[in-house]
Amino acid sequence: MLFGKHFGKYYIKYLLYFLIGIAVLVVVNWYQLEIPMYVGRLIDHLKSNDISTVYLDRLILNILIIAIGLTVGRFIWRYTIFGASRSIEFDLRNAMFSHATKLSQSFYSHEKVGGLMAHFINDLEAVRMSFGPGVLMLVDGLVLGGFSIYRMADLDYKLTFYAALPMFLLTVALVFIRKKITAKFKQRQEAVEKLSDFTQENFSGISVIKAFVREMKEALMFDKKNMHLYQTNMGFVKFLIVINIAIGFALNIVILLIVVLGSVLVINYEQTGFTIGQLTQYIAYFFTLIWPTMALSQFINIQAQAKASAGRIGKFLDSKIEVEDHEEALEIHDLKGSIDVKNLNFQYPDGDNLVLKNVSFSIKQGEMVGILGRTGSGKSSLVDLFLRIYNLEKGMMYIGGHDIMDVKVSSVREAIAYVPQDNFLFSDTITNNIGFSMETPDMDQIIESSKLADVYDNIMGFQEGFDTILGERGVTVSGGQKQRISIARALAKDPEILILDDSVSAVDTKTEEAIIKNLHRIRKGRTTIFIAHRISTVKKMDKIILLHQGEVVAIGSHQDLMKTSPMYKDMVRRQQLENLVQGGEAA
Repeated sequence: MLFGKHFGKYYIKYLLYFLIGIAVLVVVNWYQLEIPMYVGRLIDHLKSNDISTVYLDRLILNILIIAIGLTVGRFIWRYTIFGASRSIEFDLRNAMFSHATKLSQSFYSHEKVGGLMAHFINDLEAVRMSFGPGVLMLVDGLVLGGFSIYRMADLDYKLTFYAALPMFLLTVALVFIRKKITAKFKQRQEAVEKLSDFTQENFSGISVIKAFVREMKEALMFDKKNMHLYQTNMGFVKFLIVINIAIGFALNIVILLIVVLGSVLVINYEQTGFTIGQLTQYIAYFFTLIWPTMALSQFINIQAQAKASAGRIGKFLDSKIEVEDHEEALEIHDLKGSIDVKNLNFQYPDGDNLVLKNVSFSIKQGEMVGILGRTGSGKSSLVDLFLRIYNLEKGMMYIGGHDIMDVKVSSVREAIAYVPQDNFLFSDTITNNIGFSMETPDMDQIIESSKLADVYDNIMGFQEGFDTILGERGVTVSGGQKQRISIARALAKDPEILILDDSVSAVDTKTEEAIIKNLHRIRKGRTTIFIAHRISTVKKMDKIILLHQGEVVAIGSHQDLMKTSPMYKDMVRRQQLENLVQGGEAA
């Protein structure tokens, strides 16, 4: 059975279910052994010269009543014990998913999706088996086995000693090989994880595989990993088969021993008083005892697998939540859009160098600000800090006049709508993608947001319109359409702070101008931040913050920076030349 801080609490939560199930199981086990007794009496009665039909009818009626009772009892214990295990699986899966949503970006930069999915499917199933069939097999093995041995000993204790000794030794041997089963199952689960990782990455990057004509090589790699899983599985199964064959052989020897010794007792009835009916009854008890022995061996197998899986799940649930609220964090529902950054220094948890160095600037409520810089200048890192993806030292960043580290993470993120650089879309309808922040999609607001993002006409061009279901990660729409749907999703939230991280790079200049013009019109009084590398995106902003190698090198309007910043002026000149070259090529 599984215990520990992540699993033991469920025995208490579902204690009533387990108690009812186990109590009924014990009663069922006791009355299950009444049937061989009645059958033995029936045989002895038929063998006698004085056959009473009344007695026969009573025996048969008793057997029938017990059979009906056993059917009802087995339904009850299955419903309670197996039902509790399914409920525990449900609770654990929810706890795991809830924990997963709280883990930081640094965790997911080290863990692969396929491996995490193995925790939610294979490992969780193994743990469920421990709470359901595992509990059943432990209780059934001990109780039914104990009852069977008691009744066998009541018939003939010497014969029972010879029959039970090999069964006891067999159970002890199974305990010793439990570690071997655990190790082999762990290898199997790791092989499943590796194959799942590889498969998930290939499906996600299928367009790249096709573009580089890597289908055959990836198929060969898949075959290699699949073969490793096959061999690991076969090794595990073969090991279990050998154990089962050994158990079966031992049981057959014991059965032969019982038949021989029992026959001797029946033949010497005058001395032993052991009847043919009692031998039949005894053999029935022994066959009943086989299941407890098998159940205990299966329990050991299930526990070995569950222990390996529980260790993996426990490790996942013990993963540190790096970004969380402190006890006195403020919950602010109307957090304003002013941002003040003071002498901010930041490096990633697994990094060695500062990616932002002594950064200071202010953004007033309602300003439209551009953050500009070359690749690697720290723009996206700054966005991560706005969203509290990572922790900061106190006093480095303020939102709405509050230190961001003193405000609950949920309050910060509720005040912000974010259009990510990769424009992630869900495999769902366009309506649900745009209305992602809404409890119930508001079609009027969704349509208006799509118009502001200049994607309404594209959506209406689809056969299903807003009911069009997008492929995984939005692969069924173009890059520009993905960007504009992502912008519409952020606008539908109507946030205090809107952050667009290089979110118009895949659209043409005309569409870009239309989107920015719409934002100027509807975002009055609310803060809007554009992360960009194109000058055209930010030149009409109230303020431009120029970053270079993690430092702020200039702040001002487009006109101010053209006068005061050689770097900004050089970027403008280079992009103008680039546009001229592209225009010439197009002509």
